[in-house]
Amino acid sequence: MDQIKRDHILYGSTTIAYDIEFVERKTLGICVNPDGSVFLKAPKDSTLEKIQQKVHKRAAWILKQKRYFESFGMPTTQRQYISGESHLYLGRQYMLKVTKGEINDVHYRNNIIEIECRHRKDAGVLLQAWYHKRANIKFQEYATPIIKRFTAYQVMPKSITIKKMDKRWGYCTEDGHITLNHRLICAPRCCIEYVITHEMCHLIHRNHNKEFYALLSQEMPHWEKWKMKLERLMM
Repeated sequence: MDQIKRDHILYGSTTIAYDIEFVERKTLGICVNPDGSVFLKAPKDSTLEKIQQKVHKRAAWILKQKRYFESFGMPTTQRQYISGESHLYLGRQYMLKVTKGEINDVHYRNNIIEIECRHRKDAGVLLQAWYHKRANIKFQEYATPIIKRFTAYQVMPKSITIKKMDKRWGYCTEDGHITLNHRLICAPRCCIEYVITHEMCHLIHRNHNKEFYALLSQEMPHWEKWKMKLERLMM
């Protein structure tokens, strides 16, 4: 079973606390959440000393990310869905504009996501519904050419569904059903394509063995770049 441990380092006079989840992976992933919390995914055989060394090397970047989120002028631990908040869509930051109107609608233009709603308290629900709708459209669009490529291996997913998940970007069941995290709609296209390609590879190789990574590298040569970008931006 995956383990989660709390740890910290001292960087100059600043304490950087973080949670570590030990999972089946080869490299350490470091993510700064919008609320300023830091989350690590580490290989199961990692030592705390080794993790601390790597966190120390990335400390300047971690603090930069924290300052970035703080620059929006409000804590984002719990979204308020009010005008002025910053929200991601396909890897870009959009400013939220909430207006009261006769209809419930969400649309975006330039760098603004505008929510028109009868009751302002419904803004969050409307935005999440809009995200889900856009995810259904964009994930299918991005998945179609990837699925077509994988027909060369005589595999095809039985379904691709979207689900709210806290700790996984996607997964593939043994019988070929792929599920994607709805929050991926906030990530850049290449990050979404990485997750889809990753799960498609599991239709051929169930485990993260060398054959799996060889296939992933063949289908998406720069997958590690997009994996790291996804973790830095979203986790």
